[in-house]
Amino acid sequence: MINVTIWNEFVHERRDEEVKAVYPDGIHKQLERALTPEGFAIRTCTLEEDDHGLTREVLDSTDVMIWWGHMAHELVDDSIAEAVAQRVREGMGLIVLHSGHFSKPFKKLMGTGCDLKWREAGEQEILWAVNPSHPIAEGIGENIILEHEEMYGEFFDIPTPDEIVFISNFSGGEVFRSGCTFRRGSGKIFYFRPGHETYPTYYNKDIIRVISNSIRWAYPTTAAKPVYGHSQPVRPLHAPELV
Repeated sequence: MINVTIWNEFVHERRDEEVKAVYPDGIHKQLERALTPEGFAIRTCTLEEDDHGLTREVLDSTDVMIWWGHMAHELVDDSIAEAVAQRVREGMGLIVLHSGHFSKPFKKLMGTGCDLKWREAGEQEILWAVNPSHPIAEGIGENIILEHEEMYGEFFDIPTPDEIVFISNFSGGEVFRSGCTFRRGSGKIFYFRPGHETYPTYYNKDIIRVISNSIRWAYPTTAAKPVYGHSQPVRPLHAPELV
């Protein structure tokens, strides 16, 4: 069974009545409800818990982490953010949702500013599967149509992705690399754009299917870990003397 930790700052849902109306128990709890039938072992953590809920024990027992954050990125402790990034390098999968592009762990792993254009106007978003044979796009078809979402537009200041699975277009004419994969050390990362807090995006079965697929894709492999440091030769450094 895949051990999944869903991290959500859980700030908007307690301060904003419009957001609370959509996600009364928090985005993390809706994701938990939607993903539990997929057979994952799920725990949830939020910003105001001790260590943001991300203790060493939790991190070490997490196969894949989902991260949603927006208005409290700077309140995440630097040491916790680095611990998350290091676990990814060691093999933990990381699924970064929507405005998590500005989260400390994601920015640490990308090494760039991760900035973009945005506009909150409830526009239609069409996510096109531009890599339809990718495991993350399995069962999705050509596209996912969301009638109301926040616009994100290029240029998205990230390193060149290893793979682009989805590209979005919006009513205002913008396009965006909405589903991108990266590898850092032994870990796999998937950035998935949809999920503004005032829209019911995480009730959409296709969006949940993509997240579920990405969890399975990001699950740590059983391949041997790289060995670093001083190393003995795998064969003699000098040819044997001829007799």
